[in-house]
Amino acid sequence: MRAYEIRGGFGLDKLVLGERPDPEPGPFQVRVRVKATSLNYRDLMMVEGRYNPRQKLPLIPNSDGAGVVDAVGQGVTRVKQGDRVMGLFSQAWPAGEPTRTAQQHTLGGPLDGALGDTMVLHEDGVMLTPAYLSDEEAATLPCAALTAWSALVTYGALKAGDVVLLQGTGGVSIFALQIAKLLGARVIITSSRDDKLERARALGAHDLINYVTTPDWDKAARALTGNAGVDHVVEVGGAGTFEKSLRAVRPGGTVSVIGVLSGGSGAVPLTSILMQNLRVQGILVGHRQGFEALVRAFSQHSVRPVVDRVFAFDEAVAAFHHLKSGAHFGKVVVRVG
Repeated sequence: MRAYEIRGGFGLDKLVLGERPDPEPGPFQVRVRVKATSLNYRDLMMVEGRYNPRQKLPLIPNSDGAGVVDAVGQGVTRVKQGDRVMGLFSQAWPAGEPTRTAQQHTLGGPLDGALGDTMVLHEDGVMLTPAYLSDEEAATLPCAALTAWSALVTYGALKAGDVVLLQGTGGVSIFALQIAKLLGARVIITSSRDDKLERARALGAHDLINYVTTPDWDKAARALTGNAGVDHVVEVGGAGTFEKSLRAVRPGGTVSVIGVLSGGSGAVPLTSILMQNLRVQGILVGHRQGFEALVRAFSQHSVRPVVDRVFAFDEAVAAFHHLKSGAHFGKVVVRVG
């Protein structure tokens, strides 16, 4: 099999294409010939050593992918040879609250991920790909789409008429926009570029805020709600935006923390959280049960992921540079098979 590995240290210059022996599936395992993988900010952080500096190397990165089952081990009943499937980010989280086991069995670190042409996964760690989606589209769902679903639906209990504030136009935020629209919520979205904001409007966003020309975007969001505050913030910025998210949300509202684009540590304004009775929820992607619900909803309404650009397998490092630049809108995908 051909795969990219992080070798000899961290950094995009340490991400190299090589070969490994073809793996064979054991009992209750399936071998998947990967057709496409999408890039998440987590994957970039993993390659650069910022996600887990103690991660054992070499490692095949990338947290999600899609392909075709070409061999099954003894006892497999969920899928069969020839089925199109998506790999689950957490290979050991069927439902309920996360466990240490669920945290320790995630693709793209500590387990080998999808930036190779072959994966061997437990049958519980794959799901059938909806027939209406291409492999490139399907490869975007297991992490970014499920994270947005977990934030707004599984834990956020989003309902029609709620107001959601989304930061930026990356993969999670655009999926959150699609999910919020699906459920009848009002969407306020921010970006540094007006052209991206107009694309978000075309997807169903109701209110647009350019955070470069309007640096007090938290006040702008509150003003759009008659100063009541939004019901839910999908917080992707991290330390640099967290305090403004707390100021934008209404008393009793929810801030779902799913990203650290502007940093992972900083002062926490506990008084604001306490006095406004806020709920701050960390989101670790999600479990299989949530993914099944997401796929049912998307399939029922034929929701198509927004793919910014598809790179060839030999251009995988360039794909990471494109993600790092922040120029993308939606998901960055690498076509593997």
